[in-house]
Order: sequence, then C-alpha cells, then structure tokens
Amino acid sequence: MPALDLAALDHAREMLLGRALAVLAAWALLNLLVSGTFVKQADRRFAPYYFHGMNVGWGLVNTVLACWGILHLRFTSPPSLRLAELVAAQLHNENLFMLNTGLDVAYVMTGFYLRALAATPGRADASRLDGFGRSLWVQGGFLLVFDAAVWGLLHGQGRAWIPLL
Repeated sequence: MPALDLAALDHAREMLLGRALAVLAAWALLNLLVSGTFVKQADRRFAPYYFHGMNVGWGLVNTVLACWGILHLRFTSPPSLRLAELVAAQLHNENLFMLNTGLDVAYVMTGFYLRALAATPGRADASRLDGFGRSLWVQGGFLLVFDAAVWGLLHGQGRAWIPLL
C-alpha cells in the first residue's frame, strides 16, 4: 500500500477552496459594480431600486466572506499535519457548504414569500417587498448552485481518499 502524501491532499483541498472563493469574490464584485451603478439611477418608488440596493448589500457581505476565506487559505501544509486533522478539515468544509446550501433554499423561499406579500392589494411597501424578493431569488439561486457545486466537489474529493485510508 503506498504511503499517503498528506501535504498533496491538503494542497488539493486548499486549491479547490481557493478557486471556489475566487468565484464567490467575482460574483460579489459583479453585484457591487452592476447593482451599484443601477441603484444610483433607480427611483425609490419602484422595485428596481430595492432590488439593486439589496444586491449591493449581498455583494458587500459576499466580498467580506470571500476575502476572509481567502486570507485563511494555507499555501503550504504544516509539517506536523496528521491524517485525522486533514479529514476533520475536509468534513468541516463539506458540512459548512451543506449547511449553506440549506440556508440558500431558505433565501429563495423567503423571496417567494416577499413577492407574495408584495402582490397583496393595497400594500404601501409593495415595491420594496417585490425588489427584495427578486434579489433573494437571484442571490439565493446563485448561492444555492454555488454551495451545492462546491459541496459536491469537496465530497467527491473526500470520497476519493477512502481507498487511500
């Protein structure tokens, strides 16, 4: 049985996370640029103002999360890395992205709820609810695909380790 190269496995995991965080950062910056431009041009009385305003908020949060994650990436494995630590880190990341996938479903469903409230006749805040609901669809939908894809990639990577153990 060949010896495990823990450093190579750790590096592959970190590289996967780094690529995923780069995608999240690109999405965040796209939201900041596009919606930041449109929110300045939008009228507060209409849904696009709230849609783009919410997207800017999501962009800020996603930028912070992506930067925080990128700053915590390791480019070299610690010399004392043990298999148990590597597996624990892998499971932690898989669980984190699975939890986020569930939260993303909640975001999308909240978007449906807000849009349903906006459709209630006579609501003074219908434009705000509609704009926020649409933003939750877009942001939650992207994050749902993103988090599920990253979880799938991490899980596949972890499953490939099983014969090595």
